[in-house]
Amino acid sequence: MATCDILLRGGHVIDPKNDIDGPADVAISDGTIQAVGAGLDIYAKKDVDVSGLFVTPGLIDIHVHVYGGYSGWLFPDQHSLPNGVTAVVDTGGPGWKDIDDCIETIVKPSSTRVYILVNIVGAGMIGRPEQDVTEMIPEKCAEAVLKYPEHCIGTKAAHFGGPGWESAGGAIEAARLSDSIAMIDFAPRPTRSYEELLERMAPGDMHTHLYASHIPLLDDDKKVNDYVRKARERGVLFDCGHGAGSFWFRIAVPAMAQGFPPDTISTDLHKSSRMIPNATMPVTMSKFLAMGMSLKEVIYRSTQRPAEVIRHPELGHLTPGADADVAVLNLKEGEFGFVDSGRARLSGRQRLECELTVRAGRIAWDLNGRSRPAWDAAGDYKNLEREEEEAA
Repeated sequence: MATCDILLRGGHVIDPKNDIDGPADVAISDGTIQAVGAGLDIYAKKDVDVSGLFVTPGLIDIHVHVYGGYSGWLFPDQHSLPNGVTAVVDTGGPGWKDIDDCIETIVKPSSTRVYILVNIVGAGMIGRPEQDVTEMIPEKCAEAVLKYPEHCIGTKAAHFGGPGWESAGGAIEAARLSDSIAMIDFAPRPTRSYEELLERMAPGDMHTHLYASHIPLLDDDKKVNDYVRKARERGVLFDCGHGAGSFWFRIAVPAMAQGFPPDTISTDLHKSSRMIPNATMPVTMSKFLAMGMSLKEVIYRSTQRPAEVIRHPELGHLTPGADADVAVLNLKEGEFGFVDSGRARLSGRQRLECELTVRAGRIAWDLNGRSRPAWDAAGDYKNLEREEEEAA
């Protein structure tokens, strides 16, 4: 009989890339997916019953803050793995001056995969908050991206209040110089419009905070602007980027009803967005369920699609041989309420909650101890996890 390290048995697997949506077991060995299929005949060192739960690729949150002097940043592992998130993208915490420190202090020590969008501002979110145009140097930003190609996926512009294009335009230029992508957080001004921003962006570039109140996604008749649809048609991408102030049901609900969902579901997770809006990945995904998006689409826009967007298509799926990054989610039924950035409420009948997270073949989160023996069957007094690690 075949053997594996971990068998996630009896769950409902949703793996959009492989078009799997039904009952199946997932076998994991040596940090990779070994097999996916119904009723696998395999012996597991750790057999985990996940009946009644959904098993998906590890969630990928492409807009978080895990580095910098920015008052809201959070360490990745404690705020990612308990939510089924196995890969994140820090969006502009470090600039080209601070990228070395970010790699050494955050990226390398984290169990979570951490990718970086390098801020066009040299000091990133540490110095004068993203307003110093003398530090918006595309060539320097591009050099930082190219210095760490395994970690840095592109560039970021955000929070700029000036009249010109030094921030957004600089990040776009740096992305072209480094053959990468740009994510733009943008506030229109009389001297620089949202329509012009989208015209400047190339296929693969992202506008984040799609449903923010300051973004003219909708026209005066609450219809999605034609120029926004045209930008999407030529390959410009639109990211959710929930945040503390950038996700409004009053914009998202009519846009969704008109067939304009985000390309990627993301949280903009930081200290403020973690509180009243509760912008964790499972809750943000649940908000899209409440707005009518199907569960399979929600999973797709939280796994496979963001992996493609950040140019890491090896992630976001459960193909045998792929790294074993897995989320096990509980879809609860009941009466729930969800709060947006404007502190308005939307009712919903479903809410996702992370039960278990596997990162690189190791169980990193287990809400209800499903992978653990009962206390009275655990044997002698010892740390079972330490013993397992020593045996491995």
